Amino acid sequence: MDGLVTEMVSSYCTRFYANKPELAARRIEAIGYQVGHQLSERYTIERPRFTDHLEAIKFICKDFWSELFKKQIDNLKTNHRVENGMEDPESKGAQAMSMYCYFPCGIIRGALSNLGIPCAVSADISSLPA
Repeated sequence: MDGLVTEMVSSYCTRFYANKPELAARRIEAIGYQVGHQLSERYTIERPRFTDHLEAIKFICKDFWSELFKKQIDNLKTNHRVENGMEDPESKGAQAMSMYCYFPCGIIRGALSNLGIPCAVSADISSLPA
C-alpha cells in the first residue's frame, strides 16, 4: 500500500497537476474515498450493520486500518466541527508530507460514508518525522 501511495502522489504532483497542488490533493483524496468506500463494502458484507457511530469508528481503527496498512491508527480525534477548504502548509516539507495524507484521509472518509457516517477527515501534521 505504501508503494502505491508513493507512486500515486508522485504522479499527480509532478506530472498530472505539477502547477496545481490543490487539484492534485483533491484528486488523491477522491481516489482514497473511492478505495475506502469499496473496501469497507467488501469488509463488512457479512457483518451485521453497526448500531452506533462508535462501533463503526472502532471497526475502522482496529480491523479496517490494520487490514490495509498492517498497523493500527496511532491517534484519532473526532469532533463535530465543519471546516471548508484545505490547509496551506507553511514549509515545503510539510506540504510534501501533507500530500501523502490525502489518500488515507480519503480512505477513512469513504469507509465512514459507506457505513452511514458522512464526515470530513483531515490530517494534523504537527511536526515532520525526524
